Amino acid sequence: MKKIAVMIMLMTSGVFASEMNEALMKHGKDIFQQTCIGCHGADGKGMEQGGFNVQPRNLSKTILSEEQIFHIAKKGAFYWGAVVTGMPAWEQVYDDASLRAVAHYIHHTFSKKSSDYAANFKYDSSSLSEKILKRGKKIYGRTCAYCHGKQGHGQGVATYNPEQSIFPYDLTKIILSEKQVFLFAKHGGEHWGSQSDDMPAWGVKYDDETLMGIAKYIETKLKVQR
Repeated sequence: MKKIAVMIMLMTSGVFASEMNEALMKHGKDIFQQTCIGCHGADGKGMEQGGFNVQPRNLSKTILSEEQIFHIAKKGAFYWGAVVTGMPAWEQVYDDASLRAVAHYIHHTFSKKSSDYAANFKYDSSSLSEKILKRGKKIYGRTCAYCHGKQGHGQGVATYNPEQSIFPYDLTKIILSEKQVFLFAKHGGEHWGSQSDDMPAWGVKYDDETLMGIAKYIETKLKVQR
């Protein structure tokens, strides 16, 4: 009875358990196996799906926190900036309590190592010089805008190439934090669970300070806070 009471409290409070909770894990696993496994697979690494322009992400590499997983499961990937996706909004099927349990299960079963790395990564862009901030804006316009578009809506010149099917995110809607954008830009999409290499690892070309300038520009000038 005590375990059930704890589970109910956590699931209805909107608070995410920092430690693994047995009751949440069981409830989340049940829903994952009923719903998520068909795309993401039993191991969370994503199963190739015919008819999908963008394949399901490898959850064992995701940069997302448990809370972010909940919000994407609830609202779907379109709400958070995807322009093409098979990830629907599950809020019409499951209540918040159930979706929090799924997020808890995914985080502790598949993604804890990668998401904890991102969460614990030391990042501070508060002291960036005006020169670096201007460089970040300039490089965004010269490099990132080719795919993401000048205003960040995911409609850059590259998306109109009929021989190159790419689907950049709408950066005005992304759920990622500034630090996560930096890490995503530095290491590339495949490193964080994408099944394609459309988003390259820019850390091989630009230093961390420059990438921080780009991330800061996206966070402060393009992203709409929601």
